[in-house]
Amino acid sequence: MQFPSLESERLYLSEVKSDDESDIFKLFSNTSVIAYYDVEAFASSNQADDLIRMFKARFQDSLGIRWGIRLKSTGQLIGTCGFNSWNIKMRNAVIGYELHPDFWGCGYASEAVSRIVSAGFAGELICGELNRIQADTIPGNEASEALLLRLGFKEEGLRRESGFWKNQYHDLKCFGLLRSEFVTN
Repeated sequence: MQFPSLESERLYLSEVKSDDESDIFKLFSNTSVIAYYDVEAFASSNQADDLIRMFKARFQDSLGIRWGIRLKSTGQLIGTCGFNSWNIKMRNAVIGYELHPDFWGCGYASEAVSRIVSAGFAGELICGELNRIQADTIPGNEASEALLLRLGFKEEGLRRESGFWKNQYHDLKCFGLLRSEFVTN
């Protein structure tokens, strides 16, 4: 099964490979990036290598997909995005994304997420044509919530203490978008 690459106006979304280890380490060792994440800041490059192998295994096992977000102008990896999981039978998926702080506020995350959502609803991926895409945020992650609302996601509710990481429980806000609601830019 070949990994699908996607393009947008300024970005190229492609497979994260072992060559990306140092960029993945820079991303996931940054405490600003992982502030709302269910992982601790990476302390070694081995953790980046493990994450890259996990991304690859999830795709090979048809459980999800994670792309590296790269600038078309330089090829630099500036973040990742993808479907953390999908349910082919139910035609739904859960997305996730992160971007290095040097690139916050430039519209790159919105551009990347919009492209993968479009691919999911259009049936461009091995999961087939999705009808619903969901995203979860931790209350207080205003930038992520604004991105989702801008793309047409609807806030559907709060799942109290639904997550547990960093030795504490976390509420999760659920956002959903249906194919019939998605408007491409």
